[in-house]
Amino acid sequence: MPITPIQELRHSAAHVLGAAVSRLYPEALLDIGPPTETGFYYDFGSSHRFSVEDFAAIEAEMARIIAEDQAFVRREVSRTEAQALFAARGQTFKLSRLGDIPEGEAISLYTNGDFTDLCAGTHVASTGKIGAFKLLSLAGAYHRGDEKQGQLQRIYGTAFSTAAELEAHLTSLAEAARRDHRKLGAQLKLFRVDAAIGSGLPLLLPKGAVIRAELEKLISAKLVDYGYERLYSPHIGSIDLYKTSGHYPYYAESMYEPIRIEEREFLLKPMNCPMHLMAYTAEPRSYRDLPQRYAEFGTVYRQEQSGELNGLVRVRGFTQDDGHILCTPEQLQDEFKACLRLVQEVMAIFGLKTRCRVSLRDPHNTQKYAGGDALWAPAEACIREVVAELGLEHTVGLGEAAFYGPKLDFMALDALGRSWQLGTIQVDFSLPERFELEYVGPDGLRHRPVMIHRAVFGSIERFMGLLIEHFAGDFPLWLAPEQIRFLPITDAQAEFARTLAIRARRAGLRATVDNGGDRVGGKIRVAQADKVPLLVVVGKREAEAGQVSVRSRRRGEEGVMSVDAFFERVAAELAEKEVAPVTAPAELAAPASA
Repeated sequence: MPITPIQELRHSAAHVLGAAVSRLYPEALLDIGPPTETGFYYDFGSSHRFSVEDFAAIEAEMARIIAEDQAFVRREVSRTEAQALFAARGQTFKLSRLGDIPEGEAISLYTNGDFTDLCAGTHVASTGKIGAFKLLSLAGAYHRGDEKQGQLQRIYGTAFSTAAELEAHLTSLAEAARRDHRKLGAQLKLFRVDAAIGSGLPLLLPKGAVIRAELEKLISAKLVDYGYERLYSPHIGSIDLYKTSGHYPYYAESMYEPIRIEEREFLLKPMNCPMHLMAYTAEPRSYRDLPQRYAEFGTVYRQEQSGELNGLVRVRGFTQDDGHILCTPEQLQDEFKACLRLVQEVMAIFGLKTRCRVSLRDPHNTQKYAGGDALWAPAEACIREVVAELGLEHTVGLGEAAFYGPKLDFMALDALGRSWQLGTIQVDFSLPERFELEYVGPDGLRHRPVMIHRAVFGSIERFMGLLIEHFAGDFPLWLAPEQIRFLPITDAQAEFARTLAIRARRAGLRATVDNGGDRVGGKIRVAQADKVPLLVVVGKREAEAGQVSVRSRRRGEEGVMSVDAFFERVAAELAEKEVAPVTAPAELAAPASA
């Protein structure tokens, strides 16, 4: 895939970062320095422990290299010459990367000034073309992602053609930091990740549990509408089950070590689909029984490197809103369309726009996929035909398919225009073949069903992380952990406030009373910090008249109204699952070149 101009600029900036670090820390070992979606990074092995305090000196050296307007010069060399160059410099990681280049393929070096790197390219003409740049953060990394090879230090940065674009991006990053779900999760007491429990194993606190319950309630209602039946599968399963499905060994590196029980090996459940296939085989099936739609909020466990763990969005244990459909080939397209409608309906509730990617096999590496062309061709044709019929805008990702079939992946765009990988709809002719699934057709003969794997949220934890950042913790009323807080002005109104809270709870609302000794202004400030959607002030006059004074986070002061009118107003908003506009101000939108 050709590199874009902004990627080329950022790739060049990564080389300048490598050159600057090499000047300042000559003993540093260099690994890789690629562009990313929003910037670039470079991985270093060094006895010097980098910190953000080092950024000023590194940026100053980068600025000098850019001011020197050094040309990026490409030259092809023999493998022997490249090995001699990097061996003489002690660059062991570069020697390792050199081994990745197949025999007969060109080996290219790029030089700017006194810095030479192993690189396929491409770059801008010279360092002076880089424009505006900024170093942003540090992280741990491993050579080839292998924890056994010693930790490297990754320096992240970004670069743009103009200072104005860079400034807009930095403003957007500041807003993203304000919305960081890890920070808000602690502030709003939604979840915690504690080493005493285990890295990557988030604990949802009561308020976070409310959000998850509401999300499950939403999907559960949709399951009824779309004709699914619920399953509950165990958290461990025989390794033989996953060998039959092909997940083991295809995904063995992401599974935990087997557990031995009475001479048999079991796995912490890495995915739900084999369990659902066993539900299908529990009884004989006729074409009249199909489609069979199964659904489960199934918790699975995956190995993730510690350096990649991130709050709720990258974890080791998570719950999928998993669905699997077994149908006849004739039913396949209609069932696929129904899954697509389900995803679109749910995303619309949250005000999320989605982008789609048709994820296909890599035609040059078919051995990494299960089944041959006879199984893949109709699966890929189904997705292409549905996408074309519905005029669905999409990109194509070669090599992004699951090992058992192609898929339609959904990326949701949040309030800052950032893309989050979420749900998926996958067409699978392979697993029914592996498990020898059958149904009796109208001709009285046995036939093979087709399988659809689908998830709307993908991971509920990840989706919660998205929502926390999308709404900046300011959830719509129906989703808010605490919907109403009653604020008596004095102790004399406390009993009336408690009566209102009891009425609210009996109506299924999540309501509390602030009986603290603060003045009402202080109570309001605390409730605003807690991001409670509705604050109800109860003073002497309101209590005597059976009224309340309402302040909304969305609309501001709503004035005094009767108690009945207030509860009618709440019921109307909840009935529509109304979502407040959450688009960030224009100046915070991601620059077009990002």
